[in-house]
Amino acid sequence: MKKRIIIVGLALLPLFVLSQKPDTLIKKLDSLNKKADSAGGQVNNINASAYNDNTRITFSSYFILLGSDLKQEFTAPFHFSLKDWGTVAKLALVGGVLVLVDEPVQQYALRLRDSSVTVRNVSKYVTRFGGPYEAYILAGLGAYGFIFKNEKIKTTTLLATQAYITGAAMESFLKLLSGRQRPYYYNPREIEAEPKFHGPFSSGKDISGKKINSSFPSGHTTVAFAAATVFAMEYKDRPLVPLLSYSAATLIGLSRITENKHWITDVFAGAVLGYFTGRLVVNNYHRYAKLKAPNQKKNSVSFNLQYNNGHVMPGLTYTF
Repeated sequence: MKKRIIIVGLALLPLFVLSQKPDTLIKKLDSLNKKADSAGGQVNNINASAYNDNTRITFSSYFILLGSDLKQEFTAPFHFSLKDWGTVAKLALVGGVLVLVDEPVQQYALRLRDSSVTVRNVSKYVTRFGGPYEAYILAGLGAYGFIFKNEKIKTTTLLATQAYITGAAMESFLKLLSGRQRPYYYNPREIEAEPKFHGPFSSGKDISGKKINSSFPSGHTTVAFAAATVFAMEYKDRPLVPLLSYSAATLIGLSRITENKHWITDVFAGAVLGYFTGRLVVNNYHRYAKLKAPNQKKNSVSFNLQYNNGHVMPGLTYTF
């Protein structure tokens, strides 16, 4: 539990700093978005040329953007439109249906793991990519971007780390509020663990007496989908990237069930949270990019008159 509180505290530090010393960029970013995340209708320029000296993420702008991401993440419900609440209702309905199969799915996953050495080994390996291994991958991609001066990969990786931090902060906060019992929770008065919600700040213990934190939502799944969504959006012009990104995140989520760490509803909630967190971070950066490079050439059509051989002729000019 202490570890979770530290993570939330560190993640919220940029918010505290920004609240003490307001930055005009934060105000401008807020002024560009009527909702917490203006994903609807926003068109992002993901051409390689859009990632340049003007739109580069610097040390200071990284934390300004991170603070803005966290602010939007935690205040999002206060800015939801009716359409947004409709989406929440639909997702809640799906989650409500999945609650009915929490225990059957968990029991099936355990039988599958126990009966197959392959599943057991793959599960242990894959689940690490939702934790430390993911950090190594992001570090490797970031290093590649810096070494080979590929601004797009560098920027995308930095955004993925912001999505990772923002998602981790939110899922840690929700864990504190939900107090859900994990599948490996031990209670001598119960034959098997139940997917119960005990409320804020509740925790349990495993069979060895070690304290365990809340199960809802899945942290590994949240950060995996948050980072995957960033890469999927920034490279949506390359279909293989979204496919590989979301496939990897899905496998990580499923491994949390076969590892008996989470219920299926924890994984579903983590995937949803991670997806929308990734979208928020990407859209926030592209609003920032428009502010930093407002004079970028945009597609436009203009009317003009031309004089040739004694004749005046109308013409249209299309600017790329």
